[in-house]
Amino acid sequence: MRVLVVEDETRTATLLRRGLTEEGFAVDIVADGLEAVWQASEIAYDVIVLDLMLPGLDGFEVCRRLRAAGRWAPVLMLSARSEVTDRVRGLDVGADDYLAKPFSFDELFARIRALIRRGTHERPVVLDVDGLRLDPAGRTASRDGTALDLSPKEFALLEYLMRHPGEVLSRTAILEHVWDFAYDGTSNVVDQYIAYLRRKIDRPFGISQLETVRGAGYRLCATTSTRTA
Repeated sequence: MRVLVVEDETRTATLLRRGLTEEGFAVDIVADGLEAVWQASEIAYDVIVLDLMLPGLDGFEVCRRLRAAGRWAPVLMLSARSEVTDRVRGLDVGADDYLAKPFSFDELFARIRALIRRGTHERPVVLDVDGLRLDPAGRTASRDGTALDLSPKEFALLEYLMRHPGEVLSRTAILEHVWDFAYDGTSNVVDQYIAYLRRKIDRPFGISQLETVRGAGYRLCATTSTRTA
């Protein structure tokens, strides 16, 4: 397994190289953010250990650029700063895990092994389906650059649909993922909220992207096929 360590503090980088090598990893070291973006874009790493405070670009920007470029190697972010806001921001820009310094090498190795088990499947920070864009962290949504004003539940429903483009999702599946077990409202709440969404994401734009599949549920088309005059 090949690991990229992005760390500008020489002593820490040396310790990480030694520890990871002893665990059987092939380790590359870079010391600044710009070089990290280039290296991780050119080489398919199994995991990236990324320090937050770096020259050139900080760890947040490195991670953001890699995800924007479609590089999905799992990222473990390291930082001497343990504030919750830093951890939240790191995860929101696409990091998979966050470990505060100083750390135990046993914990570091365990987290790296867990990340490698997850693999490098696509985990976009911003969802985009044929002109529909949704930013879960920023809580914003738009259609072709036009902002959409969605309620929290409409936003959650749209996010679920956009995470499964082209799939037929049953009313039961939608209810289980967007509402909770304590929900005891009307039985047609899914249909109501689908109608609310259509009025905001489709009709004003002359589009029918959110489809009803009779007897099965609903589908957000991955390719917009129907526009009305």
